[in-house]
Amino acid sequence: MEKSPYPCHYEPSISNEQFIPDHIFMYLETGFIDIFYGNSVFRIRPGDFCFITRNHLARYHKGTLDGKPFKSVSVFITQEFLRAFKDEYGYDVQTAGSSEQEAILHLDPHPMLESFVQSMKPYMQLDGPDRNHFLSLKTRELALLLLKTNPAIQPILFDFSDPGKIDLEDFMNRNFKFNVSLQRFSYLSGRSLTVFKEDFKKVFNMSPGKWLMEKRLTEARFQIETLGRMPSEVYLEVGFEDLSHFSFAFKKMFGFPPAQLRKVRA
Repeated sequence: MEKSPYPCHYEPSISNEQFIPDHIFMYLETGFIDIFYGNSVFRIRPGDFCFITRNHLARYHKGTLDGKPFKSVSVFITQEFLRAFKDEYGYDVQTAGSSEQEAILHLDPHPMLESFVQSMKPYMQLDGPDRNHFLSLKTRELALLLLKTNPAIQPILFDFSDPGKIDLEDFMNRNFKFNVSLQRFSYLSGRSLTVFKEDFKKVFNMSPGKWLMEKRLTEARFQIETLGRMPSEVYLEVGFEDLSHFSFAFKKMFGFPPAQLRKVRA
């Protein structure tokens, strides 16, 4: 989920990026959004508040609900902002730190948060430097409100550490469908790219690129052959960007295109 050019946005779309580099506060006004993280699905509906934590991989599906399109108020809270905020307000970062954070936190409705969302709307109509100045102030206000209404969020906000080294086999089996670079995988597993490749070879006895290709195609075949899904429904979910490339790779591995597998099943 890529950062907006502004720290806040009020619009009917969010990025397709599957790596979340910064915390995101979101209030869903209309429509729906389902966020897929690991084996879990977080369903967010109109009136819901949520906090999406940084350094996670997630995929989403959003759309119209009850005839109203997806529309949210979202605020990106960067590490740069939080470091300055911590120093300004005297928070002790030594009390922070969490080895395993939840990817998405549902926040209980609160009059302060509801008032904040409503107060954001006039500033969204601004553009240029004025918008940046006002929204910078609103981000500071939001941080104070989150700490007031959800004190348990403090160690998450002020955890500036990089991901620690984790079990590589478990991590890759949970996240192989995400279409991100090896650099992202290595960072999130707590390794340099060089160490990631070395450890990967020891664990899986093959290169990351080869393993990812075989794992994704095997999963795609299962989805088509066993669950009866269409290739066009599957290729994005298993980490391919392009249907034609997916079909080419599928045929190279299995000896026939995915469309043929679909016909045989029918």
